[in-house]
Amino acid sequence: MLVNSTVIQKIMGEKVGRKVEVGEKILLPLDLVVMRDFGGPNVIKKYVEKFGEERPLDARKIAFTFDLHLPARQIKEAENQKACREFAKKYGIKVFDVNNGIGQHTLLENGMIKPGSVVIGTDSHMNLLGAANSFSTGVGTTDIVAGMRFGKTWFKVPETIKINVEGGLSKGVYAKDLILHIVKTLGSDGAAYKAVEFYGDIIEKMNLAARITMASMVTEMDGKISFFPMNDAAKEELRKYVSFDKVYNADGDAEYAEEYTIETPSSPQIACPHSPDNVKSIEEVEGVEINQAFIGSCTNGRLEDLREAAKILKGRKIKEGFRLIITPATINVAREAEERGYIKIFLEAGAIVTNPSCALCTIGHPGVLATGDATLSTSNRNFPGKIGKGSIYLCSPAVAAYSAIKGKIADPREVL
Repeated sequence: MLVNSTVIQKIMGEKVGRKVEVGEKILLPLDLVVMRDFGGPNVIKKYVEKFGEERPLDARKIAFTFDLHLPARQIKEAENQKACREFAKKYGIKVFDVNNGIGQHTLLENGMIKPGSVVIGTDSHMNLLGAANSFSTGVGTTDIVAGMRFGKTWFKVPETIKINVEGGLSKGVYAKDLILHIVKTLGSDGAAYKAVEFYGDIIEKMNLAARITMASMVTEMDGKISFFPMNDAAKEELRKYVSFDKVYNADGDAEYAEEYTIETPSSPQIACPHSPDNVKSIEEVEGVEINQAFIGSCTNGRLEDLREAAKILKGRKIKEGFRLIITPATINVAREAEERGYIKIFLEAGAIVTNPSCALCTIGHPGVLATGDATLSTSNRNFPGKIGKGSIYLCSPAVAAYSAIKGKIADPREVL
């Protein structure tokens, strides 16, 4: 029934019980509707305006995740979070409060995401959960409200781009470097309302953290969702969090809108101000002075990311006057980082370790930039004003850590 299908067609088709065609508009049943502390209050307001006291269809399929302003530092933020808590309590909705961490990662670790699940949320990077073989995507307030009340929303079946990655990742080159290179190749609108499927030997070998890094940056190509071949290793990683019987891979004869073959980069990649697709090799920007570095975000806040930073920072000190901010993605990541000694390494190196959150992905967190300052960030966006008045360079955790020692953009391969 679902032959000749891409991954997104497989997932959507199973939900409606038939094969779906690219471009077709379908009313898709939802497994989960998610609101953040940032977008949640607007959703609540619109829900009450439209439906009054009517209950959401199924509270078990709704969740609030607090990850943007943790804990609240201003009255408005506190009021927003209070509104979310009160609405959730009224209808029995789960709240992942300020002590949990980044929403998508928290949902994954708490078994709320599994292969084939359809999830909508108020975060534009919900689609990083494509790494878990889930069709998860950010949508507007109206879709969230409708999803809460009726458990369904409309989608147009997207076209799919197939990206074949050739080559391996050499020392000091990571999934972040690869996806930056791909974003440069396709451009900031290269996957507009399209699904992306990644293939290649190096993709097959990627662990869940690396897949999350790749999937998070697909938004920066305007992509709807991305998927990876679900092999035994990937399935075992996911089973740490959730039980499932089935995964979704494309058919060999699936049709693609476009197909690319991309070589892995030979050196670390840096997205320069002020766009994620303004990417250069580290050799082109090495030596640029910076004032701050951030390691964290939904793109690079997993334990594996902190491990790479700890390798470089162990026994070393960050440059005097430099600011290095490190934020674990979730409380579980923070606990394991502490158990493994990473937090001690960071503190002894002179870094600032903050509570799990989105942190310096936006201006709403400590560490904003003054006029003329520059930062290296492992986040996914570097638009003007994103975290203040300065400039943002996007990079891997290894580049951020070693550059913090040098006080300028530096190549971590020197010490790896």
